[in-house]
Amino acid sequence: MKPIRYADEKIGSRELMIAVPSMAIGIGIITLPYDLAKITISIDGLISIFLSGIVATILTWSIVKLASRFPNQSFYSYTSYLITKPVALLFTMLFAIQGIVLTAYEVAALAHISHQYLFDRTPREIVMLTFLLVVVYGVSGSRVGLFRLNTMFLPIILIIIAILLLFSIGFIEKKNILPVFQTEISSYMKGAFYGTLSYTGIGILFFYTSLVKDPKKAPAKAALGMGMVVFVYLFIHFTCIAVFGAETTAVLRLPTIELAKSVEIPGGFSERVESVFFVIWIMTLFTTTAMAYDVTIMAIKSVIPAINKVKIIFILAPVIYLIASIPIDYLELGKLGDWASYYGLGLSSIVLFLLSIMYWIKGRKKSGR
Repeated sequence: MKPIRYADEKIGSRELMIAVPSMAIGIGIITLPYDLAKITISIDGLISIFLSGIVATILTWSIVKLASRFPNQSFYSYTSYLITKPVALLFTMLFAIQGIVLTAYEVAALAHISHQYLFDRTPREIVMLTFLLVVVYGVSGSRVGLFRLNTMFLPIILIIIAILLLFSIGFIEKKNILPVFQTEISSYMKGAFYGTLSYTGIGILFFYTSLVKDPKKAPAKAALGMGMVVFVYLFIHFTCIAVFGAETTAVLRLPTIELAKSVEIPGGFSERVESVFFVIWIMTLFTTTAMAYDVTIMAIKSVIPAINKVKIIFILAPVIYLIASIPIDYLELGKLGDWASYYGLGLSSIVLFLLSIMYWIKGRKKSGR
């Protein structure tokens, strides 16, 4: 079976905007309320999410703005121009490593969570292998096709999340919302840091911006896409706290899933809302995992253009599976996720800072000449 080839391997700024929430809304949507409830009081975690959202939006705009100054050029290409080829090679391979680890983490997280809520009799290894094979199939085809899939999935994801939040209103208790502004400043900052880690996948924009047809519009569109993620996280956190309370949310490892389990649609239309939510969540996880894997392929292929894309996919698949098999419980899974988040956020920030400085210096030199 041959993959579908699109006539134009380019995307519009709208597809890039959709790719941002498709990448960012993943594990964080079900774990962030738990992380923030442990260190903030009542709904004060909203302030941390808002602060982290500002940081993430600025980073998103800055990355796309920098990359859009080199239209139709790969990350390796314009980094080689700005910093030299050896450093560009190092950065490109570091992003490839990030993609591998992030893909493995998403696969492992799906296996652990679905084993707890859906497939309690199915070995996690089988779930991981099945999901990984679906991801492999997804990235083996056209890259533009992956963006078309994002465009189809995202409205469905947002609608189901909106329905979940809408039917949670009846369970909201006013006492869970008050008091406000009782958290210490240091806890706000710590919560903002945790929130920023949830947006760690923005490094893909260093690579995907080169595919955009209209790069001048790309920075604003990407920032708008990140704004959508921030609003989703704000509403999810508010609803979890308002329904369960901060104390209860702080002991629920996956509060968003518990929220879906507690909601019933009036009229007996559906008493198992969590089943629908799981389907949608797996869709978000697929898009996140597929793009992380795809960027890894882009990074390696930009350095070694002669190697076939399918060969890269099948060489990396066993490596990803082995890394995903390392965590044996939620504690080790959390450590892997923290490492991937710290690594991704740190790498993206450092690369953005260095490339921006070098662009400014080279721009000054050109002006002088």
